[in-house]
Amino acid sequence: MEITALLLSRVQFAGTISFHIIFPAFTVGLAAYLCFLEGMSLKTGMSVYRRLFEFWLRVFAIAFGLGVVTGIVMAFQFGTNWSELSRRTGSIQGPLLGYESFTAFALEASFFGVLMFGRNRVRPGFYFLACFMVAFGTTMSSFWIMVNNSWMQWPVGFIVREDGVYEPTDWIAIIFSPVAWVRFPHMLLAAYLTSAFCVAATGAWHLLRGRFKSEAGVMLRTGLGLAAILVPIQIGFGHLTGDYVHDKQPAKFAAIEGRWNDEQQATEVLIAWPDEETEQNYFQVGVPYLGSLIGSMSFTSKEVGLRSFPVEDRPRVLIPFFAFRIMVGCGLLMLFLAWVGTAYSWAGRIEQQRWLLWGTFCSFPVGFIATLTGWFVAEVGRQPWTVYGVLRTAEAATPFLAKSQVAFSLALFGVVYSILFVFGSIYIYVLLKRGPIQGLRPNDVVGNPKRPLSESHDTAMAATQERFP
Repeated sequence: MEITALLLSRVQFAGTISFHIIFPAFTVGLAAYLCFLEGMSLKTGMSVYRRLFEFWLRVFAIAFGLGVVTGIVMAFQFGTNWSELSRRTGSIQGPLLGYESFTAFALEASFFGVLMFGRNRVRPGFYFLACFMVAFGTTMSSFWIMVNNSWMQWPVGFIVREDGVYEPTDWIAIIFSPVAWVRFPHMLLAAYLTSAFCVAATGAWHLLRGRFKSEAGVMLRTGLGLAAILVPIQIGFGHLTGDYVHDKQPAKFAAIEGRWNDEQQATEVLIAWPDEETEQNYFQVGVPYLGSLIGSMSFTSKEVGLRSFPVEDRPRVLIPFFAFRIMVGCGLLMLFLAWVGTAYSWAGRIEQQRWLLWGTFCSFPVGFIATLTGWFVAEVGRQPWTVYGVLRTAEAATPFLAKSQVAFSLALFGVVYSILFVFGSIYIYVLLKRGPIQGLRPNDVVGNPKRPLSESHDTAMAATQERFP
């Protein structure tokens, strides 16, 4: 494969967005979890929820800051590496990204200040409202990003002018595209599940170490309990997302399935090694008829293969093929851990199941892996189009961009992002290792001051004095 400025630009954008997405995938769900913890603290007066809130708030603050820093860089690349994309689609993508800044980022950033500094300066009800507004803001941010990306996946509501500029004609069609309203819940649930397993894994970790048993038990049960509800829903939205790909992006669907030829009563390929040179699969294991059932809900439907498309219109097969299977495998693993863990939780025996605690602890990265591989399927499978069926990736790049320029910026981004990742990860690890007790401050009121505490006040004060003698 020839190294070109276009290829390096694609690698650079793929690297920056892959690094960035791990932080929103964590903070979107964690913001909702903070809202839950604050609500439970106000409702029950149990200090354990307050300690957990303070603990996760610090982790959220670091991850939120890293997400902001790494996200800003991507916007600059639209001007430096993808100026033709900006010129042609700016009248559509510009407002959508602007809405994200004005309605979502400004909202979450404003109330985030209340979360960090307003605990003892505002009433409890307003502080809870601030928690809700931060969670709502992160959700709206995800919404606008997904509307923008979904328009690129299936462009609607526009015309192409004579100068090649895409002019919006129907904002309702763009914002309320059925593709966007399938993909947005799918991404939002992915973020919630990522956070749920991070919370559950942290609880399992502290239980294995015999520390913070009260707080760790709450984290383990709430994380796995939420996942037990959301994973089946996520699988349902995943199927709906597959339906849109099947109907509107058939070449991507064929690449995901590893299907080269049109098949009547199609076989579902479970695992294989697709070879693009010979256009066949090696070491294939498949299930007859299942491919038709998954694709069209019929055992006899005809499914399209990659050979039905010109070579220049096909995506590369290996990445979407294997990324999809890794994503599905992560989903099944999460379903198993969530349901088994919740069953043991109902039976009151989850703390004694060390194999389950170890499995939950090791599942910490599973949500991130599933999210990243899902994005790889969506973005690599869309190739060779930037705006599907309308604008090719090669046409979207900045013309006359030198390979040396992109190579320098790629190397620079690699160094800076590596430093951010290492130091950010180390600091978050330190916070997680210290545990929830570190979250208390000596002047804070524990629990709801208007309700009697359901836990021992002496225990909470002792924990505070342990941190602040």
